[in-house]
Amino acid sequence: MDLQNKVAVVTGGASGLGQAAVRALVAKGAKAVIFDLNAEAGAAMVAELGSDKVFAAQVNVTDEASVQSGLDQAMEAFGDLHIIVNCAGIGPPAKVIDREGQPLPLDSFKKIVDINLNGTFNVLRLAAAKMQHNQPVNDDQGRGVIINVASVAAFDGQIGQPAYAASKAGIVGMTLPIARELARYGIRVNTIAPGLFMTPLAASLPEAAIESLGKSVEYPKRLGNPEEFAHLVVCMAENDYFNGETVRLDGSIRMAAR
Repeated sequence: MDLQNKVAVVTGGASGLGQAAVRALVAKGAKAVIFDLNAEAGAAMVAELGSDKVFAAQVNVTDEASVQSGLDQAMEAFGDLHIIVNCAGIGPPAKVIDREGQPLPLDSFKKIVDINLNGTFNVLRLAAAKMQHNQPVNDDQGRGVIINVASVAAFDGQIGQPAYAASKAGIVGMTLPIARELARYGIRVNTIAPGLFMTPLAASLPEAAIESLGKSVEYPKRLGNPEEFAHLVVCMAENDYFNGETVRLDGSIRMAAR
């Protein structure tokens, strides 16, 4: 897919990995629509990159009406929808049994799964319903691409990550069946499973902690740069033979139990 003048929606696009994806897609000539609850950060991205290239909508990915409204705004702003990048997510640690011997509240587990897994599916399903009507953009009758974001926790979940790991494993698990289903419409579906990246949360840690985390990576011995994540997003969007895959982007790390 030639990204020039294609339209991408990036959830969680006002910060971290999503923000890097927005910048990389715009640099390739695409137009980007940011879905983020942080309206101020979204507006800052529009001011930085230009309203002719970026539009920001305050969207709650778990709410059907909110997502539908955001997609309608995207279509109104730029007239099309070709790419979805599902970056929105949360991951607060919480053990099944806490230090006082109390079980993890079910609502806490549900909240993480709702945002990470159900939110991803909510955006995916509503976007695919619009993408199916696109005019083909290439000789393969391609109409769009959906890129979800899981985590290495889907495979190497650590102690304290039962909800987070389950939600990300769910994203991995639905990648192939959805790719198979949407193939008839020329819509590709892939997933990126990032390892340790220098997101704003990681950057807030003490320097010694960042260095220690970097040493746990096989090679290169550092945290990943958001631009490296964004590079893979662009590759998945551009390469029409990239479909139905989950790719770990993690410097070959395998997470320890804790």
